[in-house]
Amino acid sequence: MRAIRHWFDSKQRTDSNESGSRDIDWMRIIPFIALHLGSLAVIWVGVSVFAVTVAVALYLLRMFAITAFYHRFFAHKSFKTSRVVQLTFAVIGASATQRGPLWWAAHHRKHHRFADQPDDPHSPKQGFWWSHIGWFLNKQHFNTDYAMVPELATYPELRWLDRFDIAVPILLAVSLYVLGEMMAAWFPSMQTNGWQLVVWGYCISTIVLLHATLLINSLAHKMGSRRYYTPDHSRNNFWLALLTLGEGWHNNHHYHAASARQGFYWWEVDISYYILSIMNKLGLIWDMRTIPVAKRDRNHLSKDVV
Repeated sequence: MRAIRHWFDSKQRTDSNESGSRDIDWMRIIPFIALHLGSLAVIWVGVSVFAVTVAVALYLLRMFAITAFYHRFFAHKSFKTSRVVQLTFAVIGASATQRGPLWWAAHHRKHHRFADQPDDPHSPKQGFWWSHIGWFLNKQHFNTDYAMVPELATYPELRWLDRFDIAVPILLAVSLYVLGEMMAAWFPSMQTNGWQLVVWGYCISTIVLLHATLLINSLAHKMGSRRYYTPDHSRNNFWLALLTLGEGWHNNHHYHAASARQGFYWWEVDISYYILSIMNKLGLIWDMRTIPVAKRDRNHLSKDVV
């Protein structure tokens, strides 16, 4: 019953496994498995242009919320913004079903503190599947370490999103069902319905988004090139950068993690940074931090870690 309660309420658990065991918390991850199985329902619900468009739009919107806000803002404080904008993108990020902003940022800060060392939560040195999904499927990494995010933990709305991390995804799925049924009744020529939008707009879009994000953990420390010497195995990968709106410039990021721009040179596509630049001009965010040109252009790789 405790595991079932944690599907809906991620309150700090007292049975968290701090021993380093890799045992999977099977009861806790039933919703994670169900999300993947739900995508198979595409066989029954079919496909429509409208459903695929919604899926792609939600992928892009939520990927931006993860890369620009969960990552660059909450984890690295790469820029400043208002409390309203902070909450807005925290909610959008929460809809990606990657847990709450405090949990996400705390684990990512720990990753940078111990990158590719034994205390790194998801180093691929411990195996591909561990770095990709295994690390968050057990009790060891269930709790949020508030000591890693003390300034964020002062916001009650962020703590609420962190504790009830399934609330926004459920709201998104319900909203998609209602939208689909409305479209079926009012615009039957669109050939969509409630369940079709749930499968495409939530299940499929969320799964692709989740695994694209996790590839930064599992592949961006294995595949790609290294411009800078860093004490970890981080690598730049153009294809991952396209898939994740700029996160694939991972060696750049580990070299200067505070930068809101991860594609350091003009040819390194960083869509999240382009959007953040527009938001900066509109006054929605400010004090964007980027890498100084002198630091960017020095210390190119003279040795590697393999």
